Amino acid sequence: MLTGCRRQAGRYGLYLITLIWLTLLVPLSAAAAPYAAMVMDARSGKVLHARNADTRLHPASLTKMMTLYIAFEAVQNGELSMDTKVRISRKAAAEPPSKLGLKAGQRIKLRYLVRAAAVKSANDAATAIGEAISGSEAAFARRMNRTAKALGMTRTSFRNAHGLTEQGHLSTARDMTILGRHMIYDYPQYYNLFSRKTADAGVRRVAHTNTRLLNSYRGADGIKTGYTRAAGFNLVASAERGRERVIATVFGGRSTATRNARVAELLDLGFKRAPTRVALRKPKRPPYLGKDAGGQKVVIAQSANSTPGTRAKSVRVARAAVTRSLRPRARSGSAQIAPETVAPLVAGLSDDIESVLKEVQNTSAPAPELSATAPSSSPKPKPRPSAVLTASTAHRAPATEARKAEVVTRLSTSGGRHWGVNVGRYPSRFAAEKVLLKTALMETATLDGSLRKVVKGKRGFDANFMGLTRDQADLACRRLQARQVTCFMVGPS
Repeated sequence: MLTGCRRQAGRYGLYLITLIWLTLLVPLSAAAAPYAAMVMDARSGKVLHARNADTRLHPASLTKMMTLYIAFEAVQNGELSMDTKVRISRKAAAEPPSKLGLKAGQRIKLRYLVRAAAVKSANDAATAIGEAISGSEAAFARRMNRTAKALGMTRTSFRNAHGLTEQGHLSTARDMTILGRHMIYDYPQYYNLFSRKTADAGVRRVAHTNTRLLNSYRGADGIKTGYTRAAGFNLVASAERGRERVIATVFGGRSTATRNARVAELLDLGFKRAPTRVALRKPKRPPYLGKDAGGQKVVIAQSANSTPGTRAKSVRVARAAVTRSLRPRARSGSAQIAPETVAPLVAGLSDDIESVLKEVQNTSAPAPELSATAPSSSPKPKPRPSAVLTASTAHRAPATEARKAEVVTRLSTSGGRHWGVNVGRYPSRFAAEKVLLKTALMETATLDGSLRKVVKGKRGFDANFMGLTRDQADLACRRLQARQVTCFMVGPS
């Protein structure tokens, strides 16, 4: 009897020891991670508190802030749209949890991947985003590093899009705070994603990884959590109270509860030290470098049927032809050239709009070839007097012959809004107007305020959006291209 009691007591003691070990296993492993913290006044960028802020540590899923930042940049610049359907690769589907549970070969809209990465911190969604933008995760990591450098994140190096531990994948509390500040001010239209407690991720609804802090701390509205055994419990959090906004970052927390408690203390410290009124100095957005591997800005193709290089060259030839053919008449003071004159010159650069309007495309006539030479009957413009110099060129070296031949044809009096976007040529006015209306509803962000104009030519009716600046027209065309809508820019007449 006594022996049986001893055995039972020994068995219970073993169970108790095992339970204690399992309870302490994760916190003890996280405790080994070094601790770092920073608090910043988001309005001015002033550092209010720092501890080991420049120590390079494992960022874990804080990495996804950069993945999402580049996704927002890509959408903004027309590389793809939130409605672009992304094909899930085997690599993305095989990523370990936390994950959305995507299957290889599955297609899902980018907006759902963004929500899954921002709210649930899904690793498979993050990898799929990177592959959709750059073709591979390795290429995307190179873009992440270029962007980090442009943002001033001097001690950060990325190796993947999700943040799972990998040699050389390191960042600092300071760099992640800088990234969090850029996220708030560079893409405010998307920042609300980080405060959503739940979100529709396409295949299912997902819950936020840090609902506790969002529910318990007044004014908290994001940004991103992160955990791996090597990193510990990380968090970049922001809170706004009245006119004040503070960002706090913690690396190496021992548990979710202790991390959140520490972040709450740091946010309190920030609000205590931050002045009530301070001039808002938004961070400068980095230059857009496009999606190439060399860091040079790329020209996005304006047609799905041609390569970017040949397409860009064709657009430049068209612009030159239009300028040379119309310049003499503009100089001679004659009436403004009608759009009908411009349309035939550049119409050959465009195919018709997407498949939804195939019923009006089949009868479209082929466009004429471009002529790169000016009409011989036009009078030559008077050369600019050689004695006329601008202030910026008065002390420069002599210009080349090509620069000497350059002339100014006219000055802008309406803010440079002489550019337009052509979205195809159609056999009837009704068909062209239908396309313009459909496109305007599709791309309201960049075409709002433009003039929808149908121009009748010898070979059909051109559908144009007019009254844009050159930058507006360029951005609108790139965003339409991301939606598989063929278009090209129309220069000033």
